[in-house]
Amino acid sequence: MKTLLIIPAYNEARNIAGVAQAVAEAGYDFIVINDGSTDDTLEVCREHDLPVLDLKQNLGIGGAVQAGHKYALENGYDVDVQFDGDGQHDIRYVPPLLDLIEQGADLAIGSRFVERTEGFRSSFMRRIGIRWLSGCICLFSGRRITDPTSGFRACSKRSISLFCRNYPTDYPEPESIVTAIGNGLSVQEAPVIMHERVGGASSIRALGSIYYMVKVSLAIAIMSLSRSKGMK
Repeated sequence: MKTLLIIPAYNEARNIAGVAQAVAEAGYDFIVINDGSTDDTLEVCREHDLPVLDLKQNLGIGGAVQAGHKYALENGYDVDVQFDGDGQHDIRYVPPLLDLIEQGADLAIGSRFVERTEGFRSSFMRRIGIRWLSGCICLFSGRRITDPTSGFRACSKRSISLFCRNYPTDYPEPESIVTAIGNGLSVQEAPVIMHERVGGASSIRALGSIYYMVKVSLAIAIMSLSRSKGMK
């Protein structure tokens, strides 16, 4: 399968060269999506001659990843993999995600919780939030996804095409799972180990956690109920 790794990066000047080096050494094509960074991310990419798509303003993680999906579709890739630019994702776990796609999955999610693994599993409060969102998705879709906030994921061409047309802009991971399931796509998980971020700051700050939970929960409920009404 012709595979592209999408590396969204917002203010990741400290990390992006090392992340890109690991991806290149593993033999994968990749594109860095510079999401309107205000630090030297773009300059570092150019200094190291990294393939980069420079967004002139910050679109957020959803907009950056969707730009990567569009790049993958336009350039004939069969699969793309979201691989964050903060150093949390481990290149060794890309092959298991690709294996799921080869076996028929449309969205393969790298989960920290599908098996008891080592590595960084997020803070206690965030794990509670992850369980809550997992329950919401199960309630409205009938599918149990153990790590719905994971940004380590592979998409088949069907998913790429769908997400080019319809991808959440704010906190896209849980909502995009519901979108995929609602459109009849196969969503599977594979166990992965993640690391603590090397530098930079999370897009979800402490004061935004409540907003995040309420917004995503409501979005999942509204999407699911709207789809149910449309099917009647």
